Formats: sequence, C-alpha cells, structure tokens
Amino acid sequence: MSAKLLPAAPALFSHEKFWAECLGPAPFLPMSRDEMNQLGWDVCDVIVVTGDAYVDHPSFGMAIIGRLLEAQGYRVGIIAQPDWQSAEPFRALGKPRLFWGITAGNMDSMINRYTADRKIRSDDAYSPNDEGGKRPDRASVVYAQRAREAFPDVPIVLGGIEGSLRRIAHYDYWQDKVRRSILLDAKADLLLYGNAERAIVELAHRLNRGEAIADITDLRGTAFVRRDTPAGFFEIDSTQVDAPGRIDKMINPYINTADPASCEVEKQRTEAAEESALPEGGAQVVTLRMSSAMKNRLPPRELTVIRLPSFERVLEDPVRYAHANRVLHLETNPGNARALVQRHGHRDVWLNPPPIPLTTEEMDFVFDLPYARVAHPAYGNARIPAYDMIRFSVNIMRGCFGGCTFCSITEHEGRIIQNRSHDSILREVEKIRDETPGFTGIISDMGGPTANMYRLACKSPEIEAACRKPSCVYPGICDNLNTDHSSLIDLYRKARKLPGIKKILISSGLRYDLAVRSPEYVKELVTHHVGGYLKIAPEHTESSVLSKMMKPGIGAYNEFKQLFDRFSKEAGKEQYLIPYFIAAHPGTSDKDMMNLALWLKANGFRADQVQTFYPSPMATATAMYHSGMNPLKKISRINGEKVDIVKGDKRRRLHKAFLRYHDPNNWPLLREALQAMGRADLIGNGKHQLIPRNQPEGTGGRYSSPRKKNSSAGEGVSLKVKPQKGRLLTQHTGLPPRAGNKPK
Repeated sequence: MSAKLLPAAPALFSHEKFWAECLGPAPFLPMSRDEMNQLGWDVCDVIVVTGDAYVDHPSFGMAIIGRLLEAQGYRVGIIAQPDWQSAEPFRALGKPRLFWGITAGNMDSMINRYTADRKIRSDDAYSPNDEGGKRPDRASVVYAQRAREAFPDVPIVLGGIEGSLRRIAHYDYWQDKVRRSILLDAKADLLLYGNAERAIVELAHRLNRGEAIADITDLRGTAFVRRDTPAGFFEIDSTQVDAPGRIDKMINPYINTADPASCEVEKQRTEAAEESALPEGGAQVVTLRMSSAMKNRLPPRELTVIRLPSFERVLEDPVRYAHANRVLHLETNPGNARALVQRHGHRDVWLNPPPIPLTTEEMDFVFDLPYARVAHPAYGNARIPAYDMIRFSVNIMRGCFGGCTFCSITEHEGRIIQNRSHDSILREVEKIRDETPGFTGIISDMGGPTANMYRLACKSPEIEAACRKPSCVYPGICDNLNTDHSSLIDLYRKARKLPGIKKILISSGLRYDLAVRSPEYVKELVTHHVGGYLKIAPEHTESSVLSKMMKPGIGAYNEFKQLFDRFSKEAGKEQYLIPYFIAAHPGTSDKDMMNLALWLKANGFRADQVQTFYPSPMATATAMYHSGMNPLKKISRINGEKVDIVKGDKRRRLHKAFLRYHDPNNWPLLREALQAMGRADLIGNGKHQLIPRNQPEGTGGRYSSPRKKNSSAGEGVSLKVKPQKGRLLTQHTGLPPRAGNKPK
C-alpha cells in the first residue's frame, strides 16, 4: 500500500446552487435595508459581521466569503464595524436565514489595537480615515454575544484569523495568561479555521437542506464543542504522540532536514502504520497507551483523535502548554493530520484536521469572483489605509512552508502553497488597469505571504502528504523541495508586456535563501521589479537566536546581497536592500543584541524604529515566551531545552535600544548595560566602538520613541531604507501588516 495523497474534496463550484443565484451578483453586498430592497431581497441568507471596513476586494476576508457564498446562490449582507454597545445595530439587516458569520477582520483585534508594549494604538488602517477605536477588544467574542442577543436562535459561525489562532487554549499576551478556546467565550456553534472556502460552502448548503448545525461535525478545518468522544473513534494521549519511537516521532528540525531520506523514512513509517492490523471492534472509545506491542497496530487516522492536556492543565502548567503547542504543530499537514481534542471543564473542544488546500482551478474561481475592488460607497471619500496599500497589488498564491516560529501564516494558511494560474493573475492586472480609480500604470505588488514561493512544492506528492517536518527550508532547503523559479519568471515577463503596465513591483517579503537557488530569478527581479528598495528579513545575525526563529544564518543574507548588488550594478541602478530585525525574541541574550548592533554599525544601518517581538496566539515562539521551553525539541521538565525569555520593560527597552544604538536617548541605558556586560571597551568614539562616551546636552532622558504615533512594530511591519550621507537609514512605516506584506 502506497502512502496516501491528500484526501479528495468536492470542488468549490461543483455544488448545486440555491435558487437566489438567478438574482445575479450585487454591485456591493448590502450594508443596509435600503440596499436589500433595491436588490429585491426580503431576507439575507447569511450576514457577515466584521471588524474591518467593508472593502469589496479579494484581500479582505469578508469580501471573499461574501462573494463566494453569493456565487452559490445565497444572499449575503455585511455589517461592518457595528457599534457593539447594544444589539440594535446587529438587527439592521433583519434576521439571517441560515447563520451569522463573525470575524474580527483581517487582523487579530488585540494586535490591531495594541502595540508590542501593550499601548493603545491611535490609528487603525482597516477603518475609514485611519480612525482608531472602531472595534472592541476581542471583537469576535463581543460580536458573537451581540448577534446572539439580537436573534438567539440563529447559528453563529466564527472565522477569520482571530478565531483561527484562538481555536484551542492559547496564551494571551495582553492578559499574560492562558485563555480557553474562543469557541467557549463566544458561545459560538462552529469555528472555521484557516482559509475556510471549502467549509463555508458545504456548511451553507447543508444548513440550507435543513441539517442542524450541531450535527455537522465532519467538516475539515472546523472546531466545535462536544461532551464526549463519539463511538468508533480511537483516542490517543498526546504524550504518546510525542514519545520517541516508531509511532509518531517528530523529525528533529536541526538534524538531516535537508536530507531527502528523512522524508522517505516518514513515508515508510506512515505506510507501515496503515498496513498494520487494527484492534478488534472499534465501536467504543478506546484510549490507546502506546506499549511496544501496539507500535505496529495504529488505528486509521480518520478514526483517531489525539487528546491534548486539558485547559485546566495548560493554564496551571506552562510545560504542558508547550507540549500541547508542539503536538498541535505536529498535526498540521492535511495529508496526515488527525483530529485533536482538548477538555475544558465538562466539555471537549474538538478540532477536525486542517482543510484540503485549494487547487489552481479553485483559486482562480475565488479570485475571479465579481469584486467591485473598491470600498463600499457608504464610506464616501474616506481613506482606508489598508485598502490603499493593496488596491494596485495582486495576490498570486497562499500559504508558506517557511515555518518561522514568530509568524502565524503557516498555522492559518497552511504550508502547502496554493497557486493561481497565469491567466487568472493577468486578468486581475488588466482589471486593475481598466477599473481601479487612480491607477497610473504601476502594480505595487505581485506576491503573497512570500513573493517567491509561487508554484514551489515537494517533488513527491506521496512524501508531501506524509511529511511532518515543521519547515521545508530550515536548517537547510530540503532536497525534496522543487526550487524552480521559472514559472514565476515567466509570469513577471508576461505581466510586463501587458499594454498600459509601466512597472510591476515586488513588495511582498522575499525568501532570499530560496532566491539564491535561482540566480536568473534574482537577476529578473533586480533588473525589472525593484523600485529602489527590496525588503528581506534576516531577523538577526546570531545563530543561537536564528535557531529559535527557524531562520537561515546571516551567510544566506550575504550571498543574496552579493547577487543583488551585482545585478543592480549590471542594470545600472542604485538600489538598496531593506533588512528587518526583531528585538526581544525568545532565545535572545543581551550579548546577542549587542552583536547585532555591532553588525548594524559595521554595515552602516540606522534603524528609525524597530520591530519588537509580539507574542501572537498559537505561534511556536509564543509558546517559548510563555513556557520558557523550546517546543522545537521534545518537551521534558528535566531534559527539555530552556529558552532565555526577554520580559520586563527595562530589558525589552534595552534590546530595542541596541537596534537604535545611534539614538542619544538610548546611550545612558546602553552604557550601563555594556559596563555590566564587561564590554566598556565598546564605549567611546572609535570606529569600532558602539556608542560615544559623552552625552550631548538635552538628551539621555527617559527612553522615548522618535515618532509621536504608537507604532511599535509586531511581525511584518514595513521598513524602508534610504541612502543618507553615505549610510543607509531604516525607517518604520507604522502601518499594520497584511498577509502579503510579511518579509521572509
């Protein structure tokens, strides 16, 4: 028996449509009763409540879900940024016939509202005129409560990144404690995690056929609450999954991950488990304690559930939290993931395996839906900064196989890249050219979560479906990974030839360790698609820190920089790299930050504002931050690897100060630290010294930011590099990130 490929799934466009499909697409999904009347609707089948302003563009989740359901024949209304102080605004469109769709928006509402220093932001890029305060904290929970108050008998379905990354017990940075699954706080009926197109379409059709939402427990990519494990399932304790041996040993991310044999071993292990004899019966719940006699008698994955430590256990024990986080990340490949369950009091939160990635044909279908590509007319001339960032950009793919521990893209979108076709992408470029107001001939971006992962995948679908490695590119690029950039090069060339297109920029983050595998791609990029600056993310210079991030060594940056400089010179262009670095990441010592500061000075970089590590829910680095353990290795109270955690305002200020070593306001803090570290030799005016000995008059007071706005960065916030008197100046833009704006 060969290893299974990804399970089959019905195509998004294969379902029989609801009768309202005959009404045709709406110019905009309605936000008021008047608009519903103009469309001839007496009711909405689904109402989507979102924390973002409604922009009818495929970069906004509410637009994708709304237009996709519309294409299935359903009437979808939008309630955007409602006043949450009462239930009345949630009655504006009447009672939804099928369900509420609740989302906090394109960002977690807490990350959207608070800086990495837990200070309230004064702005919100997803609101009209950048106005802050348009959504509540934990918006998904508040919106769900108000929707339930408005119409108590209507099912509530959570979605979006806030729900996705809070689907199990999770560490909450703002309260500094572990919170239970958002399902329970929101009292929702169902949670859709990840890119939820498949689940939302099937859910709508099944509810429309009269099924009760409580009975719909078989959809992949969903989470729900149940009392007990159903008959027929085999329950495995999570401590057995993470035990050494043949059962489900996680491949060490630091050993042989570039060796194709490691993937082949995983494939053979999966085959052996599936071919082995199963326990007799199976009509009742069986908790399997993996003795040596059971190692070759695993039940089928589709009838297996892994029991994580309960909410109460992970709440009181950070080590168990780290273990649960590690096991969750172990079960993320849709080809071999099993269901997970976690007890909360007297109820279980059940997580079905991740959704099956969309095919290219399905991705084209989603992005070719009739989006207006502008904000709803109700906003008039108001400026929505997040829309301004993407209105001339094109998303060509989804997903990321990088596995960076501080990033949540993989947890949300998956590690298997989902690609659009050239034709679909080029059609969108033409739509921007012909229909988007203000277009001047320049496409601002053609990328995604990672600009150059387009059409890159495992060479073997069988191995891909069996692999359990956390990253395809760390600590080295797996030999089973296809790194051919030729399709992307061809796409760039086709797009440049379109009439009316003056230039196409690549603004999405670039995975430079992949790019150096294709010098032809680097040459194409540098010659035609860099607008003076290109952003990449070394994140740090020290190997001990990079190992906690699962990022390549600084040598890969140097290799890419050589190619970048060479091809820029050949093209006769003066162009600069934009390097990103993170302060206070778990595993970073004061000495590591000092060494990074010395590297910055030696290479002529001055950071205007800096990225500080932001513990987002469910990320591996967040588990490090909370537990002080390294979930990349087996968790053990005695032998587990401890991680240096940067906590406390003073130490976090110090790490940021090292990145801004040139700011006189930071010099007193740095002098004190360098002396305590025994590195007073770095204080002085010498070329190789870090900070001066003397303090300029009027400086050196309390640590302060050079800009007035609260824009302390989390992951993915943009930087710019500008030449200034022979040096490079890095500057933080202060804009919240979007999915395709994260450097790699």
